[in-house]
Amino acid sequence: MTSVNVAIIYYSSLGNVHALAHAAAEGAEKAGAQVRVRRVAETAPAAAVASNPAWEQYRTDHADIPEPVHEDLVWADAVLWGTPTRFGNPASQLRAFIETTGPLWAQGQLAGKVYSAFTSSNTAHGGQESTILALANTFYHWGGVIVPPGYTDPVQFQTGNPYGTSHVVGGPVSPSAPSEVTLQAAAYQAQRVVEVAQALKNGRPTD
Repeated sequence: MTSVNVAIIYYSSLGNVHALAHAAAEGAEKAGAQVRVRRVAETAPAAAVASNPAWEQYRTDHADIPEPVHEDLVWADAVLWGTPTRFGNPASQLRAFIETTGPLWAQGQLAGKVYSAFTSSNTAHGGQESTILALANTFYHWGGVIVPPGYTDPVQFQTGNPYGTSHVVGGPVSPSAPSEVTLQAAAYQAQRVVEVAQALKNGRPTD
């Protein structure tokens, strides 16, 4: 069996989606995949970042994480996308990168790959599902194979979102980091993505 290449591309401002991305990376690696973790560029004004000490600290602490390039998407058999929800939609920072991929789409280089998504919001009904579904609109245009976690593992009945792993921060007053159960869900989601991508890759004829 040939190895599956998985790119995990995400945006995080305070570190919650970052934690989910790295849990997903561990899950993908345990499933036998080659993994690249990439954090998209920060496009918010410096003054906005500086206004929130936690935001500024996260940016400083993780400045060494590579930013994604188009070659990462070409290389990947599967891509997991992570973003906080912004009024029920993906963060503009992640969209900014996605909107540079037109040339790859025009060449058919994004078709036939496996795609999945995860998110984080301040509240339980803060747009998590709509954020993941909004990303799926892009995957449809690319001709991708969308793989959600569904209710295919016991951990999904604990986290409750079949669309993709979702973390509830708890608001600005008493924010919380992703729980162990949520991190397990992210790892499981990546594992399932690898399994489906592996089946697709092994089923394709080789030259």
